[in-house]
Amino acid sequence: MKITFCGAAETTTGSQHLIDINGSRILLDCGLYQGRRDEANERNRHFLFDPASIDTVILSHAHIDHSGNLPSLTSRGFKGSIYSTFATRDLCQIMLADAARIQAQDVKWLNKHRAKEGKPDLEPLYTEMEAEECVRQFVTIGYERSIPVADGVTLTFIDAGHILGAAQVVLDLNEKGRKRRLLFSGDVGRGNNELLRDPAVPEDVDYLIMESTYGNREHELPTQANHLLRDILVRALERKGKVIIPSFAVERTQQLIYVLHRLSEAGEIPNVPIYVDSPLAVGATEIFRLHPECFNDEVYNFLFEKRDPFGFENLSLIRKVTDSKALNDLHEPAIIISASGMCEAGRVLHHLRNNIEDPRNTVLFVGYCAEHTLGAKIRRGDAEVPILGDRFSVRAKIEILDSFSGHADRSELLHYFDTMTGPKERVFLVHGEKESAHALCETLRERHNGQIEVPAWRSSVEV
Repeated sequence: MKITFCGAAETTTGSQHLIDINGSRILLDCGLYQGRRDEANERNRHFLFDPASIDTVILSHAHIDHSGNLPSLTSRGFKGSIYSTFATRDLCQIMLADAARIQAQDVKWLNKHRAKEGKPDLEPLYTEMEAEECVRQFVTIGYERSIPVADGVTLTFIDAGHILGAAQVVLDLNEKGRKRRLLFSGDVGRGNNELLRDPAVPEDVDYLIMESTYGNREHELPTQANHLLRDILVRALERKGKVIIPSFAVERTQQLIYVLHRLSEAGEIPNVPIYVDSPLAVGATEIFRLHPECFNDEVYNFLFEKRDPFGFENLSLIRKVTDSKALNDLHEPAIIISASGMCEAGRVLHHLRNNIEDPRNTVLFVGYCAEHTLGAKIRRGDAEVPILGDRFSVRAKIEILDSFSGHADRSELLHYFDTMTGPKERVFLVHGEKESAHALCETLRERHNGQIEVPAWRSSVEV
């Protein structure tokens, strides 16, 4: 068997790992590489393999850095099945279409500038139609259900506890009578999530492809630090201003809705209007309601006792642009949750533009913001920031709460590794920046005798 690391090797983006076994080619994930524009364009347009040569794709979860280049793969010749959980397929249906729309908008803006320079027009990676056609190739199976996907290869998904439908990929392999088990971790959740079940404990693992996103650092806060969210909101709303929460549309927004539901029901926060202003987040929330199989016991019971964890009296889900613009005319206190979480695009930019200069208002960050993003500039305390072409003074109060992170930190990754059973003969650390992956590698070598390595992009190994 040969494994080729085609993406998310010594970086956290563009997850793609190719397995050649028994004459079949299996691709684990097909994510978009996200980074500097020219480099991202080059990597996303040119696969390290012929798409038509791939027999099967197995998708760990719906995040764009894991699923976002699937439409390119299918439109360029891949005709096989894409295996995923039910929830992952449903999320991909809206997320891939959204990615296509964003690409079309970006290319339209770029082409205006290229035309002035006499350069030819660019084309998006794929269209909304190609994204829709891609989803037709999905084959869905539930957790803990095994299915043969290639000669000598049986697939089982187990819960990863990361986002709705996220899975660890278990492959039971039989090559010339020699049997081994390979585990691809996907992205591992922290456990004790407000909505989701804890990551399942993998058993009898021989070969491991494991994420290392937070391999060299810890989260500042434990999960379910909801009392801190309560305290921030109470202080903020006492100033009679708005609370703007930049939030990722999938998972983070739904966590917030559920926690706000519980706090509101208990009377622990003021009774003010709460708005979710993101069409993608609204669509994702509707999908969450369809997948109780992913929920932890508390939310599962809440769903059947009270019917809707994601809907309550003072919550409004906003789709229309006109309704979004109307929020600018609000003068009473309110909570507005809007995408994107890093403040790089979407309706949150308009809310920041209209509210960041008012000291009565609060901007609350509940997720990671990559370096150089607008969110990172606001988080680090810049006195002035650019929003939609103009510069604005930051007078609103800035709050940060990282307990909602969906990624296991260093200690949680070590616990995940230690509780996993099996010899773990070969361990490949992926989906982590160099410093993070190599730091985790050194720590694991101190506690495990198996061969542990950080593969380079484009490298191959035989096992």
